[in-house]
Amino acid sequence: MAEIALHSLMHWLDQCPTPFHVVKRAGTVLSGAGFVATTSLSDDLPTKGYLSLDGAVVAWHLGKPSGSLRIIGAHTDSPNLRVRPNPDLITAGWSQFGVEIYGGVLLNSWLDRDLGVAGRVVDAAGDSHLFSVASPVARIPQLAIHLDREISERGLVLDRQQHMNPVWGLNAPSFKEWLLSVTGVHAVAYDAHLFDVTPAQLVGNKQEFLASARLDNQVSCWAAVEALATSQSSDNSYIVVLNDHEEVGSESSRGAAGPLLSNIVSRIADQHSLSGGARFDRAEQSWCLSADNAHAIHPNYTERHEPLHAPRPNAGPALKLNGNQRYATSARGAAHLTTVANEANVPLQTFVSRNNMPCGSTIGPITDTTLGIEAIDIGVPQLSMHSAREMCGSEDPVMLVKLMQNFLAN
Repeated sequence: MAEIALHSLMHWLDQCPTPFHVVKRAGTVLSGAGFVATTSLSDDLPTKGYLSLDGAVVAWHLGKPSGSLRIIGAHTDSPNLRVRPNPDLITAGWSQFGVEIYGGVLLNSWLDRDLGVAGRVVDAAGDSHLFSVASPVARIPQLAIHLDREISERGLVLDRQQHMNPVWGLNAPSFKEWLLSVTGVHAVAYDAHLFDVTPAQLVGNKQEFLASARLDNQVSCWAAVEALATSQSSDNSYIVVLNDHEEVGSESSRGAAGPLLSNIVSRIADQHSLSGGARFDRAEQSWCLSADNAHAIHPNYTERHEPLHAPRPNAGPALKLNGNQRYATSARGAAHLTTVANEANVPLQTFVSRNNMPCGSTIGPITDTTLGIEAIDIGVPQLSMHSAREMCGSEDPVMLVKLMQNFLAN
């Protein structure tokens, strides 16, 4: 069973080079499990349904009016390089296109990789058309060491504006002409993302690791959808929300700071005929699990980790805590999820940052603040976060699904 699940994750990763493809893939999985796609919230919600909006999707499995909510949140976006609206460059005879850096990219990880292009084009009618070109289209070549003799002493220094534009030919067409040739659509506008075309792979002496692009945070997206798709009916209502734009602050209509999740929560309350007081009571009895990958201890940089809170691969998901509220987990939430994990026979680790090391954040505190529903932050430990290619334990994603399944059913 675990092997089948892991194969499903690897297929998901290979099929989802952009948030738009994540949403499409989530819809395919949910539809296969009997969830109904909807485009309107004005009619009664189906018992099992989902709503897709650009790079975000929210899905639900309704319970009874007397039940509480079990919410799982994750994000569809990953740091990457995105083609500019007017990208065409000719430099010393090389055809290039200009890119904009999205999120906290580890720039060096994108050098000397075979890059495809994927995203969506929007036509004059406003209709979106997904595309993905997984063959090598572009490459960002690193400067030869003979022309940068000091690199071994001073380290690699990259200018975000000058050094990250890929080459893609010697006499290439305009980027829009190329888009027309591969999509058949006259694009009025487009979202075009670069991605490493290397497929997801199992690596290690006993294939104990999974290497792929976009593990942060598509492991969590895949696990959340798998948990919801296999959920059984109960008094509680289950919601999975996959937001876009987490890597740049979540402040958009599709981000966690936007109204997407709160609108669904409110609409479910309307359908259950809950008054203002009853809505408050439901929120107090509900839980949100915010899933976003955690930092595994790095064997070459152990001094960067808090020694008693440094998760290891294949030892279970990590509960993420921070006293300064960069993560939302409280002692009550930690106790609740520990009980859920014990019941599911899933080991649970703990991640806390060093006092002298800045702590990242995620959608947990935002969702907690926006909804008034207590959130718990959790994630699969990984290395190379924000690299063009990341690595995690090959057993942890399956354990995350089991934990999420029991979180919904608990």
